[in-house]
Amino acid sequence: MTLEDTLTSVWRQVMVDEKDIVELGQESWKVTLLRAKKLKMVDFKVGDFAIAGIEQNPKTTSRWADLARQGKRIMQFRCKGRYIANLCEGKLLRYPSWHALGIPD
Repeated sequence: MTLEDTLTSVWRQVMVDEKDIVELGQESWKVTLLRAKKLKMVDFKVGDFAIAGIEQNPKTTSRWADLARQGKRIMQFRCKGRYIANLCEGKLLRYPSWHALGIPD
């Protein structure tokens, strides 16, 4: 499974299927709710990369927040303290940091 497939699977399990546990192969990861903002979050590993998937906060002023307010299901992904990609309604958008961090396609 590619990293894109993995991120899509995480997004689907958290945002579409609303699961409390994300399953990736033999591994499983607990979905938590951020206390202050009530956003879903899951920390997981893919190979040597520790990645966090965070539901888009609709209360900010970004373009992604505007889409979230419209009902779009969006999850941002972070690795090594930098946002590397997001998934909006199943479509992956990679940020420049994806390649800067040496994350494979």
